[in-house]
Amino acid sequence: MVAPRPAIIVHGGAGRGSGEWREARLAGCLKAAAIGWTALESGRTALDAVGEAVAALEDDPLFNAGTGSSLNRAGEVEMDAALMSDTLEAGAVASVAGIRNPIRLARKILEDGRHVLLTGRGACDFARQAGIPLVPPETLVTQAQHERWKQDHGTVGCVAVDREGHLAAGTSTGGTPRKLPGRVGDTPLIGCGTYGNGDGAASCTGQGEAIIKVVLAKTSVDQLTSGLAPMEAARQAVALLARRTGGQAGVILVDRLGVVGYAHNTEEMPLCHIIGGEEPVTVF
Repeated sequence: MVAPRPAIIVHGGAGRGSGEWREARLAGCLKAAAIGWTALESGRTALDAVGEAVAALEDDPLFNAGTGSSLNRAGEVEMDAALMSDTLEAGAVASVAGIRNPIRLARKILEDGRHVLLTGRGACDFARQAGIPLVPPETLVTQAQHERWKQDHGTVGCVAVDREGHLAAGTSTGGTPRKLPGRVGDTPLIGCGTYGNGDGAASCTGQGEAIIKVVLAKTSVDQLTSGLAPMEAARQAVALLARRTGGQAGVILVDRLGVVGYAHNTEEMPLCHIIGGEEPVTVF
């Protein structure tokens, strides 16, 4: 049997060209992947690595997650996040404000085990009980976000496999710019924006409504199960989304052996992957 190679891949969101922010966003992906890789190297789990990498992206105001999240039509931040392991354990939050790192709250929900998805005020109440501090929602709104209110930029995410061959996927987003208050996209919906099982793990980004309609994350992993290599599985899944919905999206994948795949039909999707201790690879 072929032994798994630890691997991690992160994405910074699929969307239109980011212009002057291009290199900075690639650097942000590289930093997040390195943080996740350090966790894997030290013997921590894929779930730990994904959580740390996504939290790093949430803390970077260049990305639409955590600090720097898109604003809804009311000029407010409403964030979604999800985390899932290959055991099918999952935790997710939707339409939350005042949480600096929604991915950490998703981890607490996963560990608690009673529910998969909590929303709005209930999610914030659970955060208090779990010891996650709330912050004033306005601290998550950056001046740059106001300036970019009319631009497209997407979700962030990460998938990883650890040295034991265990997989995990995590995704976080501020949602679609100028969305209706209360809108929930694909990110916290297990199987849509985030999915993992014993065959692979996937994180998606792009037009959430289109992603939901084809259950893109699970569709991508199902392509792995059918025998496709990760890169081809990602391409086929994105092609299916485009054919069935006319939408735009991207997906990152990893299989249980540490082989990564990715595809998108948007102008760009900054990403970085580290496989088996090799040099990091960044791609736009």
